[in-house]
Amino acid sequence: MTRYEILAQSMATEIRSGNLAPGSRMPSLRQIIAQHDVSQSTATRAYYLLEQWGLVRAEERSGYYVASPSKSSRATAPATSGESATVDISDLVFSVLEAAKRPGIVPLGSAFPSPLLFPLSRLAKSLGQAARSVSPWSTVVDLPPGNENLRRQIALRYMRVGISQPAEDIIVTNGALEALNLCLMAVTQPGDIVAVESPGFYGALQAIERLGLRALEIPVDTQTGLDLDALAEALEKHPVRACWFMTNFQNPTGVTLSDAKKQALVELLAQHEVPLIEDDVYGELHYSKNYPPPAMAFDRRGLVMHCGSFSKSLAPGYRVGWASAGRFAARVQRLKLMTTISASIPAQAGIADYLEHGGYERHLKTMRLAMQSQRATMFEAIRRWMPEGTQYTRPEGGYFLWLTFPDPVDALALHRLAIGQGVSVAPGPIFSASHAFENCIRLNYGHPWSPQIDEAIRTLAGLLVHPDVRARF
Repeated sequence: MTRYEILAQSMATEIRSGNLAPGSRMPSLRQIIAQHDVSQSTATRAYYLLEQWGLVRAEERSGYYVASPSKSSRATAPATSGESATVDISDLVFSVLEAAKRPGIVPLGSAFPSPLLFPLSRLAKSLGQAARSVSPWSTVVDLPPGNENLRRQIALRYMRVGISQPAEDIIVTNGALEALNLCLMAVTQPGDIVAVESPGFYGALQAIERLGLRALEIPVDTQTGLDLDALAEALEKHPVRACWFMTNFQNPTGVTLSDAKKQALVELLAQHEVPLIEDDVYGELHYSKNYPPPAMAFDRRGLVMHCGSFSKSLAPGYRVGWASAGRFAARVQRLKLMTTISASIPAQAGIADYLEHGGYERHLKTMRLAMQSQRATMFEAIRRWMPEGTQYTRPEGGYFLWLTFPDPVDALALHRLAIGQGVSVAPGPIFSASHAFENCIRLNYGHPWSPQIDEAIRTLAGLLVHPDVRARF
């Protein structure tokens, strides 16, 4: 159990025992920080949990108060990272994503890099060539597991990082998200517990919600990544059926596990015979010389289901991804046939042609250099405009960074106000089953820098003092 959960449980005990009467004012954040020697983030998250459990209520510009019994009666079994929980995240995610689609919005909250970074003209040439030469029989032959040449090219990509991956065990899907969902379906039943990162990819939470599963949140450190000690404890206490983790350039923090931690993760899961669904959609966007090996590289038991995509590195909108599903490959292939039957056959053939003849490595090198430059400029803007003490991650790949403010804020209110100013951000609560991380936002630096983006960072900084952003504190 984390420090903020311990603190929340302690205050919850005081409330339930009657020592704190309904309507009485709770200690301020400053008092909690001084009394318990905790950080602002810990105190804020503790109060957020208490509010989620229905034990306290926030009053605008006033603070927290003990909720009335009618409001707190629903808080009989609080869900923390030490307990599994049902997930109710989709409405929140959809509202955030829908707002970010408005015309003219500066896309700091977007999940995608700029389309200007992709070789779309050259890719269209490969698609046209493939469409002209595609055989009528491909409508049958290229059913799952998918286009043979594409699977061969993907297998060659694995060889570049030292992984021997038979092409016949690769299943082509409609993007990585379908691959991840199929893998999850292959190893779980409704009611099962799935370990997820916290903060973690909201797509994992939505999949768990849709399939009637329960999420068990495992903390992610913004410097070192997944907390393996917390995972080990969770595996001992709970019947975890699967894990869904990102080991390279994690969304939303951008953090990457060291090779040693990846190996330790795989060995830990092997001890418990728990499969790992590895989301590795950003791996090709590394800034170092070599692709950081995924956890799959350390797997000797076939327990790792590695999922990738070309949507983030080459072909947005083509919706072509894949799963290398280890011992579960046959099951995933059947599920693909039972659901969407096949990924687009022309798109598969077009990407295969590009990988073979289009200069993919040259494109990736150009894209990585652009991302590095944009990251550096984003760092400068954060230092220039954001308040002193603002913390942010320094990812070595991908195009996301995680920003934590020095003072408590309501990230959802910040998101709403920013949209009104023409700026989108991804607020922290959408990356947590318990809607935590209210003091954090994810920023996208995957777009060429412009005066509009610099001004957007300045706008966000200015909104941090808005009464609505600070209302509950």
